[in-house]
Amino acid sequence: MYDVLIIGAGPAGLTAGIYAARGGLKTAIVELAMPGGQAASTENIENYPGFPNGINGYELMDLFYKQAMTFGVEFIFGEVQKFELNNDIKKIHTDSQVLEARSIIITAGSKPRLLGVPGEDKFRGSGVSYCATCDGAFFKGKKVVVVGGGDAAIEEGAYLTKFAEEVTIVHRRTGFRASQIALNRAKENPKIRFELNAVVEEILGSNHVEGVRILEVLSGVSREIPADGVFIYVGTDPNAQFLHGELETDDRGYIITNHLLETNIKGVYAAGDIRNTPLRQVATAVGDGALAAVEVEKYLSENDK
Repeated sequence: MYDVLIIGAGPAGLTAGIYAARGGLKTAIVELAMPGGQAASTENIENYPGFPNGINGYELMDLFYKQAMTFGVEFIFGEVQKFELNNDIKKIHTDSQVLEARSIIITAGSKPRLLGVPGEDKFRGSGVSYCATCDGAFFKGKKVVVVGGGDAAIEEGAYLTKFAEEVTIVHRRTGFRASQIALNRAKENPKIRFELNAVVEEILGSNHVEGVRILEVLSGVSREIPADGVFIYVGTDPNAQFLHGELETDDRGYIITNHLLETNIKGVYAAGDIRNTPLRQVATAVGDGALAAVEVEKYLSENDK
């Protein structure tokens, strides 16, 4: 029996674990893969306070993980399959066991959204990627296409210039959601070129990626761009496949919480990228994790009276 079970070991989950365990709660984090979440696969995080020169995402998340271990957080590795949340004692069914806790914090994060064009499934893992830091080194001296216009697309596109001879960023508009500083840096990089007001219609190739077909939105003209790899950054979807309608979500599947991160079920909280938040950054995930753990402490102390 745990005081709190935390689902997901990204920045929100690890922070919640640190706060909960430090507060004297018997705490465990259930994680499918390695701790760190998407942040751990980011080459350089420049906007997390305390690191004026930036820090490698894996290194930062490893520090979070070690700090959680220092305070006695238990880590349980397995895949969450379903919940039983409506009683005072909550149950989590993983692929190997049933866990019980007095409260739950869901910090399962989000995953890259698929582009949904022909060729994406065929070449996924062999030319199509969603993680530049994972796969960038495979494209040394080659040409790659990056799809998207947010921070991830621009920053990871710049990272890919360490390996690729040419990076083409395809974006459906002329305006970008990315920060101005990242955008300016990309525009000044001689290895980066832009295809604006364009969308990818198809990823081309026989045994491996050989290019993409883009559609120019304004003219309606289609043409092909040679490429050895395609990196896709068109947003995220929540890792909420295990919820099965147990909790209230918005139309995109993100968990709805109030300002105290409470869900519609008492004793169940959500924090970080999996909830309906206007900003998904390491800094906001850390704040969410801290608040959720403090609210869990209050909830449990009130129930003990």
